[in-house]
Amino acid sequence: MQYGNCNFADVNKIDYNFKSTKKMKSLKSIVVGLALGCVVSPFVGAQIKVKGSDTCLPLSQKEAEAYAKKGGVVTVTGGGSGVGIAALIDGSTDIAQSSRKMKFDEKNKMSEAGKSSREVVVAYDALAVIVNPANKVSQLTRQQLEGIFTGKITNWKEVGGEDMKIVVYSRETSSGTYEFFKEHVLKNKNYMASILSMPATGAIIQSIKQTKGAIGYVGLAYLNKEVKALKVSFDGKNFVEPSVSNAKNKTYPIVRPLLYYYNATKEKQVKPFIDFVLSAEGQKIVEEAGYIAVK
Repeated sequence: MQYGNCNFADVNKIDYNFKSTKKMKSLKSIVVGLALGCVVSPFVGAQIKVKGSDTCLPLSQKEAEAYAKKGGVVTVTGGGSGVGIAALIDGSTDIAQSSRKMKFDEKNKMSEAGKSSREVVVAYDALAVIVNPANKVSQLTRQQLEGIFTGKITNWKEVGGEDMKIVVYSRETSSGTYEFFKEHVLKNKNYMASILSMPATGAIIQSIKQTKGAIGYVGLAYLNKEVKALKVSFDGKNFVEPSVSNAKNKTYPIVRPLLYYYNATKEKQVKPFIDFVLSAEGQKIVEEAGYIAVK
């Protein structure tokens, strides 16, 4: 019997070796009930593993919790976009959650492993630049951010703040957020050699909370009162704060898609969960979690 795929044997052809007719009828009722239950609940099936982006982590966890109430089983872990994609390539995860596009060499590795990847945009996220709440600076241009993160600007007084050393935090190289910030904010220039790389977004929040001169970047859903989000301008004139509404109306300039990648041969297994995430219920969870819905 395969409960997930509803391939039940004919109850009348099974020899249960029961002497009691009542017990036999009772068991028949249970099996038929399970079969009917499987018809109305398409979520029951094999366990699905999701791994990768820390930016996607809170969202995927909330989606998995809601999905579990419908009978599905999804386990979610972080580690960074690169870690998730590597796991997809070696087959240790079913879905790689990523805050960046899959790289050319990663696609080649998938192909060399005899696999073909599928990409799905499940939400959008605004990337917030954050500082310690005691920092008087409230806004920066893209050029100033580039100067700070590449090491050309080293003191807050150079950007309108007090005479204080800038302590720069970043995600580590396996992070999709690291890649996205480098590409879209630094215009592919290298981060400063002395940058402090953090293994997770929570570590950046904690470090900036404790360091007055610190600066870093996190996904919008991670913002809290322990840090201050800066207004950002890419044209040097209009400074916009990171928010869901400003991401939706496209006035905030640092917005990226959040992606699920999966092996094409596992589409039947992962599609029920992905369809749930993209459903009206799933997209409502997207917005409640502080992200931007696809629809």
